[in-house]
Amino acid sequence: MAKVEIYTKAWCGYCARAKALLESKGIAFEEYDITMGGPKRDEMLDRAHGGTTVPQIFIDGSHVGGSDDLSALNRDGKLDAMLGL
Repeated sequence: MAKVEIYTKAWCGYCARAKALLESKGIAFEEYDITMGGPKRDEMLDRAHGGTTVPQIFIDGSHVGGSDDLSALNRDGKLDAMLGL
């Protein structure tokens, strides 16, 4: 199964939607809460090539994008293969 990482903030509806999609597929993920900033926020900015919105999602180290991007992959039938399902 793929390693999934997601950078989130508290009270973020898009974050909740992305996590719910992953959970509906039974996918475990590592969540990094960057609500208060800190080194994980800087890490996200670097890994997401300056992307400042949340969530920022990575599957096996590859940047997927945000919640809409994750949903589009699912809608197009590409997400399951990326997740190793």
